[in-house]
Amino acid sequence: MIINKQSLLLLIVVLSGCAAITRHTLNEEYGAPDPARFDVPAMPPAGFSYRSEVQPILEKRCVVCHACYDGPCQLKFTAWEGIARGTSKAQVYDSGRLVEAPMTRLFVDAQDASQWRDKGFSAVLNEREQTPTANLAASVMYRALKLKQDHPLPETAILPKTFDFSLDRAQQCARIDEYDRFAQDYPLWGMPFGLPGLSDAEMKTLSLWLQQGAPFEGLPPLPAQLGKQIADWEAFLNGDSLKQRLASRYIYEHLFLAHLYFDSDPEHHYFRLVRSRTPPGQPIDLIASRRPYDDPGVERVYYRLEREKETIVDKTHLPYVLGPKRMQRWRQLFIEPVYAVKELPSYELKLASNPFVTFQALPISARYQFMRDEAEFTIMGFIKGPVCRGQVALSVIEDRFWVFFLNEGDSQEQAQDEEFLRRESSLLALPAAQGSDAGIIGPWRKYAKLQAEYLKAKSEAVTRYAADTGGLKLDLIWDGDDKNGKNANAGLTIFRHFDNASVVKGLVGGPPKTAWVIGYPLLERIHYLLVAGYDVYGNVGHQLLSRLYMDFLRMEGEFNFIAFLPLDQRKAVRDYWYRGASQEVKNHVYGKLANLDVQTGIKFAGGDAQQQFYKMLSGRLAPVLDQRYDLSSVSDAALRKDLGVLAALQGPALSWIPEMVFVKIEDPPRAPRYFSLLRTTGRRSVSSLLREERELLPAENAMVVAPGFVGAYPSAIYRVRRSEIGDLAKAIAGLSSEEDYRALADRYVVRRSDPGFWQVSDELQDAHLSLAPISGGLLDYNRLENR
Repeated sequence: MIINKQSLLLLIVVLSGCAAITRHTLNEEYGAPDPARFDVPAMPPAGFSYRSEVQPILEKRCVVCHACYDGPCQLKFTAWEGIARGTSKAQVYDSGRLVEAPMTRLFVDAQDASQWRDKGFSAVLNEREQTPTANLAASVMYRALKLKQDHPLPETAILPKTFDFSLDRAQQCARIDEYDRFAQDYPLWGMPFGLPGLSDAEMKTLSLWLQQGAPFEGLPPLPAQLGKQIADWEAFLNGDSLKQRLASRYIYEHLFLAHLYFDSDPEHHYFRLVRSRTPPGQPIDLIASRRPYDDPGVERVYYRLEREKETIVDKTHLPYVLGPKRMQRWRQLFIEPVYAVKELPSYELKLASNPFVTFQALPISARYQFMRDEAEFTIMGFIKGPVCRGQVALSVIEDRFWVFFLNEGDSQEQAQDEEFLRRESSLLALPAAQGSDAGIIGPWRKYAKLQAEYLKAKSEAVTRYAADTGGLKLDLIWDGDDKNGKNANAGLTIFRHFDNASVVKGLVGGPPKTAWVIGYPLLERIHYLLVAGYDVYGNVGHQLLSRLYMDFLRMEGEFNFIAFLPLDQRKAVRDYWYRGASQEVKNHVYGKLANLDVQTGIKFAGGDAQQQFYKMLSGRLAPVLDQRYDLSSVSDAALRKDLGVLAALQGPALSWIPEMVFVKIEDPPRAPRYFSLLRTTGRRSVSSLLREERELLPAENAMVVAPGFVGAYPSAIYRVRRSEIGDLAKAIAGLSSEEDYRALADRYVVRRSDPGFWQVSDELQDAHLSLAPISGGLLDYNRLENR
């Protein structure tokens, strides 16, 4: 049907009129909305509690999709204040925006509901006349839940194509005056979207809560003993000496996303480190800024511990423990060494975005050990921070690789490193210096040139060192054994699950295609590129520059690994890792730009040196490696053998299964056991930005089977009887079409349409939190497949 301009205008007028009529009708029946209605929550009536009765339902049924930046319509059920804030039609993740967007961080960029209305958010609770009838009829939340009750999911295994579960789907975000029309157009889109509805008991509880006006009694008071610990830490972080103030700024810029908790607190209350205009002892006056190093606009910044108010979700959970040992360690690193801080550095963007300039006065060894002590946390910043969402952001890394770290060297070597970085710090400028409204072509050429110059300078320095010491030796790799004890952060595994990622301690799975070796300059740049300097609200130029620069950092980590191999095998390894890539790309990995012509100092036998090096590294790190995700940790030998068959699967058949599957193995009377099936996709290389599908090599697909849960976004949940593991392996090995997978799913998958989905989900979530009470949070269902 062809619609001319006059007809289109008439349609717009009619639809606008319908919305106006609905709004007028609501106003007539229930009064005009009061944007300040939920600025302060009402107290629940006696015998009713939001925390104990309502919140558990919201967490298990709503938070699993509505949390963080990727919650549909920016509706967050992780806190009462998020519900009071409501919805926005603007999307946070927008890779095509031409100018930076206004920031909409809950508890940061506005403090109450009326302020969010000024920023364009629409209410999902009734802001009109407060009667039980109005509190339901004028509530988007109630209407969405009731729509699902009135129109449950179709009784079919695979939901119809009218359900769009794609990551970048168009979002409706209907306001209350638009909801009649929405319900008419999308009767099956009630909440929870694309999942079974609430039970009668759950619906009754939420309806009662909404009828009462969505009351909230507030957070429970903190245990008294935490007050002293907060005071002690705030006193430490706000010392008056220039040394202390610079060190605290450095600590803050690395921990601003952390969920801090105290080692003596059995309940694990979490806190965030924030910048405040007010000193300890006074209420926090939050300094809200795009980046942690933006100019605070005050003469003196105070670093404060602010209580975390939101439900902990796995996809953003970055736990970091505080206690006497931590404070002593930081004193040892930053306070006790003798060095001078003559003045505090500027917050001017060009300087503040370059940590090698900003923190030049702090010893490099202190900075490196601070990050390396908790290397999993440091890397996790870009895994669980806002940058790591979507295929384009993650196409920069392989599906699985191991990460190792360099030792900091002796005092003479540290002095040489200090001098090298002081001399070359200008070459380490990062794209965040362009701000959040960045250009593309000109800035990209600038940073590509700076990186090329840095690689040449670094290659010359490494060549001199290797020539003087007889080549790079195994003892240059940190073994995790230092005066502070054995540290399992020495060996990490990073997984990419297409459009999300995970990092865990340990060398998980068999030897991977690639590996990184990370030293201080690389680790610091990863953090300042993708965590401290990344703005999820930035324009397309900022986002693209960050993605392209990460290519350089990946290749530098790979060069650091290749440099340990025999001279005559380095280019062959590089060429295998970068099949089909241009020579210009290869030169950044090992070639004209990144180069080392000195023979290795490690004695290799003939044959494949890369595999030999993996064995040497595994042996060197063996005393500290975390084994929890290794199949060797499964005590049941027969089960371990059967799972080994799954883990040995390779090839094109794996293209048909999801990237991340959580498997529930039922073996009564034993309690169910859970495992992660992680598909690693074969690729020629990861050097292509937009045509990644051309790089696929299905013959090199592989499987990792890990005990417990790896990842936050399951694509599927399998339920398998213990006796069926072999059958599952055979079924996966025989996949060659979507029809084959559908037959497998009919037998094993707990689909999103399954009437028993929520029971399985509750058991899975409980098992996850039981296995990982500190590192775990609620899992997210935004990527559950419909197959």
